[in-house]
Amino acid sequence: MTTLEGAPVGPPSGRIAAFLRPRVGGLPRTFWTLWAGTLLNRLGSMVEPFLGLYLTTMRGLSLGQAGMVMAVLGAGSLAGTLVGGTLADRIGRRATLTLATIGSGGAMLALGYAQGLAALVAAALLLGLLLNMYRPAAQAIVADIIDPADRPRAFGLLFWAINLGWAVAMVLGGTLARQGFLWLFWIDAITCAGFGVLTWRAIPETRVRGGAASGVLTGFGRMLRDRVMVGYTLITLTYTFVLLQAMTTMPLAMKEDGLGPEAYGIAIGANGVLIIILQPLVNAWLARRDHSLVMAAGCVLVGIGFGLTSLASSITAYTATILVWTIGEIIAATVLQAIVADLAPPDLHGRYSGLYGMAWSGGFLLAPLGGTQLLGAGGASLLWPTCAGMMLGAAVGLCALAPAIRRRHDTAPTTSFSSK
Repeated sequence: MTTLEGAPVGPPSGRIAAFLRPRVGGLPRTFWTLWAGTLLNRLGSMVEPFLGLYLTTMRGLSLGQAGMVMAVLGAGSLAGTLVGGTLADRIGRRATLTLATIGSGGAMLALGYAQGLAALVAAALLLGLLLNMYRPAAQAIVADIIDPADRPRAFGLLFWAINLGWAVAMVLGGTLARQGFLWLFWIDAITCAGFGVLTWRAIPETRVRGGAASGVLTGFGRMLRDRVMVGYTLITLTYTFVLLQAMTTMPLAMKEDGLGPEAYGIAIGANGVLIIILQPLVNAWLARRDHSLVMAAGCVLVGIGFGLTSLASSITAYTATILVWTIGEIIAATVLQAIVADLAPPDLHGRYSGLYGMAWSGGFLLAPLGGTQLLGAGGASLLWPTCAGMMLGAAVGLCALAPAIRRRHDTAPTTSFSSK
């Protein structure tokens, strides 16, 4: 087959292979096992979005009591990322990932069957501690086995799997919740445990042998003396604070404009749809660009999108602004974790990933507190421009860190890992 100009086109299977090769080709089998486990885990992530509703309707808690349980879950998550990073460097990625995921399954059931406020708080604390403990280990595995040039592509594929699983889980979770909330806890527990079993059976240990001989405090001291990493963590915290306004204050702002939960669901659904469609198409192209500048560009677009929200008052306008900042989120997600992997010494991949995870957990805690205060003090005209300013400040900070990040990337050691 030829084109009108006479250039060969080739069979459809060849064109498909040529399209997929730069996007998914060349990654080791261990990565794809981790990718499959991540997707499985996210397909079952049904409890957290419906937890507040479960606590108030099925367990009879007041709004204040339900908020306290969820705050304890968030506090446990904050601690869990640091513990997970330390364990990943000390006892290994495989053991930490298995312990955290299987433990999360048990803690999920404990929360589902807990009776009384004290038992619910204890179960939430345990679940929070275990639920995010696996993330630093998973991120460290990618950093261990993927060369620096391919890390953005690998982390981007994991980001895509997380969003695909999350989108499916939201649809199934809403349907199953009507049949009984315990279904959500059991499915979440089974998928967590399934991820753990898959890890133990199919993912080899990837930690650098002999590299984690330094003590816990020594390892953290080395990390905290890394001013580039500390600065990048603060920028990530700022980014997370702004991005999570979409899940915290945006529905409240839409309510003030006379738009209810259904309108919010339709508008925010555009975020997941665009990520699923667009992210695989641009991931490989973005991965070849300067990481810090890609991240800075993503921050600018996120800032513009949230800034434009101050002008929105209809479902169409809100959806349009969401699409703008979603493009920024896609751009930033390509390199967010890859920068952490480039900055980290091989023996501290776990701890660096844990510090990065703390920025996200901290954002989950601070976003509703700060966002609601801004919304209450000055309404949408204060909240959204403030978010835009924070993102522009983050972009400036990234540009300042860019030379150091670039040097770390250029000198990052390649991996000798091979997946048989």
